[in-house]
Amino acid sequence: MKTPKEKTLKIVKIFLISFSSLILILLAFPFVFTNTITQKVKVTANTHLNGELNFKDSNLSFFKHFPSLTLTLNELKLNGSEPFKKQSLVNAKEVSLGINVFSLIFGQETEIDEIYLDDAKINIQVNRFGEANYNVYKSNADTTQTSSDEGQLKLKRIIIKNSELVYNDKSAKMKIVLKGLNYRGTGDLQNANFDLKTRAQIDQLSLTYDKKEYLKDKKVKADLITKINTNSLSFLFEKNDLIINKLPIEFSGFFDFISNGYKMDFKVKTTNSNLEDLFSALPPEFGKWVKDTKTKGKTDAAFNLTGDYIVSENKQPEIDFAINVRDGYIKHQNAPFPIENLYLNLETKLPNLDVSQLEVKLDSLYFDVNKNNLSAILKSSGFGDVMKIDSRIKSNLDLGFVSSALQIPNFELGGKLIADIVANGNYNARKRLFPKAKGTFNWENGTIKTTYYPNAIQNIQLDVKLNNPSGYFKDASLDITKGHFTFENEPFQLAAHFQNFDDVAYNIAANGTLNVGKIYQVFKVDGIDVNGKITANISLKGKQSDATGGNYAKLENKGTLSVQKIATRTTFLPLPFVIENGTFIFNQDNLNFNDFKGKYGSSDVSMNGYFQNAINFFLSDREVLKGNFKLNSTLLNTNEFFFTKEIQTQTESKKEKNIESTINQVMEVPTNLDLGFDLDARKLVYEDINIENITGKVTIQNGKIALNNGKLNIIDASALMNGSYENTGTQKANFDFKMKAAEFDIKRAYNEIKLFRELASSAENAEGIIGMDYAIKGVLNNKMEPIMPSLEGGGEITVKKVKMNNFRLMNVVSEKTEYSSLKDPDLSEIIIKSTIKNNIINIERFKAKVSLFRLRFEGQTSFDGNLNLKMRIGLPPLGIIGIPIKVTGTQDEPKIQLGKKTEDLEETIYDENAPENNTITPLQETIAPVADSTAGKEPLKTTVKDTLIHPLQKDSIQTDTATVKTLLNTAINDTIPLENIKSDSIYQLQPKKDSIR
Repeated sequence: MKTPKEKTLKIVKIFLISFSSLILILLAFPFVFTNTITQKVKVTANTHLNGELNFKDSNLSFFKHFPSLTLTLNELKLNGSEPFKKQSLVNAKEVSLGINVFSLIFGQETEIDEIYLDDAKINIQVNRFGEANYNVYKSNADTTQTSSDEGQLKLKRIIIKNSELVYNDKSAKMKIVLKGLNYRGTGDLQNANFDLKTRAQIDQLSLTYDKKEYLKDKKVKADLITKINTNSLSFLFEKNDLIINKLPIEFSGFFDFISNGYKMDFKVKTTNSNLEDLFSALPPEFGKWVKDTKTKGKTDAAFNLTGDYIVSENKQPEIDFAINVRDGYIKHQNAPFPIENLYLNLETKLPNLDVSQLEVKLDSLYFDVNKNNLSAILKSSGFGDVMKIDSRIKSNLDLGFVSSALQIPNFELGGKLIADIVANGNYNARKRLFPKAKGTFNWENGTIKTTYYPNAIQNIQLDVKLNNPSGYFKDASLDITKGHFTFENEPFQLAAHFQNFDDVAYNIAANGTLNVGKIYQVFKVDGIDVNGKITANISLKGKQSDATGGNYAKLENKGTLSVQKIATRTTFLPLPFVIENGTFIFNQDNLNFNDFKGKYGSSDVSMNGYFQNAINFFLSDREVLKGNFKLNSTLLNTNEFFFTKEIQTQTESKKEKNIESTINQVMEVPTNLDLGFDLDARKLVYEDINIENITGKVTIQNGKIALNNGKLNIIDASALMNGSYENTGTQKANFDFKMKAAEFDIKRAYNEIKLFRELASSAENAEGIIGMDYAIKGVLNNKMEPIMPSLEGGGEITVKKVKMNNFRLMNVVSEKTEYSSLKDPDLSEIIIKSTIKNNIINIERFKAKVSLFRLRFEGQTSFDGNLNLKMRIGLPPLGIIGIPIKVTGTQDEPKIQLGKKTEDLEETIYDENAPENNTITPLQETIAPVADSTAGKEPLKTTVKDTLIHPLQKDSIQTDTATVKTLLNTAINDTIPLENIKSDSIYQLQPKKDSIR
């Protein structure tokens, strides 16, 4: 019998042997299975990944992430999906894959259930068209044919250490950069429904939206639980605790993809947080200010984004924001006084992301600075033409104290501000309602200085009174009894009084110089480059009704206004209009201008004349500006008046940037102008048309531009033109013009005028002189191109002397009849009359003489390429005997037959409400297949742009020679076979029965 000591020793030996065996197995297992597992991982990657995967080498171990069997891929690089196949998606020092040992030994598939990334750079890119590089994982539908020995991704854990992630979405104008990312995510990721538990720590988080930084290098800690349903693409944010720098945030809600958009409910809040922690999360421009500022107090803040985003139904979510600050204290280290007793209670709502429905509830705003204080209450509903307001503002502030206490970066204020304003009621421009209001605003010895310009705006004196006892426009008054400031040693003074906003009685006096360019520099207005001045010495006094009623004797408007290099912008034009110089002289209701010179893009204008009703026009958006003047120009480039959008795409192979400009809306004509001017322009450019020495009377009235009695030179030919243009919204416009030209070069017209190519595409190879008297009207799309079915018009083209080189129709007839003299005919002294309607060009009968033949033409062609033409070839010597030919089919594949009877082409009636006539220009033209009638051929490809090109521009005509000969022989009925007829013996043709005419 063994002693207890021997038994213990035996147990120890068994344990040591078992443990040693286990260690040996763990050490030996990777050496035995490394190649097998690596191969299976490669198969898995090739099966489930679209992107190119490469790594330097691999090793297998139980100890890398014990107890998991881990395959580590060193120096791994995974490229993205199309169109980013050449760019890296993941580049990592190490990527470890945790392998399910039981699936490896006993299963038919190798399961990878863990992924570890160390020192990785994750580069997520989305281009302007919404195409992303992360679509590298193939869906189940793509992998249903996998064999049983392939691996499967059944992820349950993702761990990322010390990595960097860049998310750059150009379609959403958003960029997020994460540095020092440590992430642990667990969940049964292969299931359709699973909980993703996340812990993350980020050393530096930066967020940029539309090129503006909102977060920079913020520390983030996150503890999140997200329920994910991959079948319905639904995300439920159940438990989500964040800390941004020191600010604790609770985040909850859901996000669902629905058939036509998104359904969302995001709730973000922080409760009873320190004001100091809130400031630590401010945008980067306040970073240094936060560091140098001491803050105290408590705050609550909440942000909600709730609702549906469905573009087709014009549905957008609602934004709610609220903040509450209690016992606030702010003191910058350079400030002599702090802001104390800061209380703020603010709530805002923006339903449907519509600013006209904006709601603001400022229950209280109060603070003290060195015994100076401000208190304010503001409640408003709506914004713009309809608002409801309840506000009370009272201040007794030394702005220098406030500015010093806050030390707002790049901005300083000074002066004493005393205000006492109360307003309550409705503002409704249509109903002429104005809130009951009474208040005073007084700013004495004020200054404004920024770091963007070295000198301050000084000596600001502003004294304003507002009064409206009744709540109606008619009883409202506004007095600016004192308005004065000095800038760059140039003083400017303004005094104004406005009474009865229903029929404004005004009294305005202004004197001094505004250095507009430098004032813009003070406030750093981006996108505007102005270096000009406005010098005013004006006195305006009168009543709105006297101006509109023609009682000019009651007006007392006088003075001058001089401008130099001032840029003005308008929503109607894509570029600023720059006034080089000009002097405006007020004379009662007229605003005369002399030697006015301006530039718009590459265009220049010089004007002299007057505006009428100018003061009313500026005082009310319902008034019409009238005027008459002369306009001279050396160049008017009308292409610059149309809005364009630049699309940048990158060709990966060549790393080149291709920029395509597409017109995305028509030129809008303001409806509140009634102007007439005599035009004299040396050169005018419209699309590809260059017009020289154009003169005429131009009117702009009721949103319509018209040119009357226009004289111009186009392709070195003199012409007369009348026309008009009127937009209907931003996507369509109506045009109507008539042009008469005695003679012009047909070859130059085809090469240089796009519309001529579309309407007379058969003139592609013609040479010679023609005349034109034609009227046409129709609708332009948002590319400022005509919508073909909308065109209506008619007129005549006079052929003076034209050589029809390679005229396809005549050359085919020549070939089939073997009458060589019909090829490349010379035409002269022919009048061709035609009309256009419903996508059809109707050509009236006309005659022509070619060599010894007498020809007659009539019929139809369509802008879709269909033909219905009738010809008669009158045979020598007198053309009494003729051969009738009908041409049907399409210009690409015409059918030539003997006979007279044809069917009219099907008309395409323009429907202004059709979707294709009301679409906004897409970023890329849609490529649509067109059926090819030839069996076995690939479908032709065309673009939207191609459908606007006249189909007669197509090159090839194919005709069955045998068919044509058979038809002609049958019709001639037992006469000489067609193949025996020669052009020099055509007079021998004697049909037995009725002559063919």
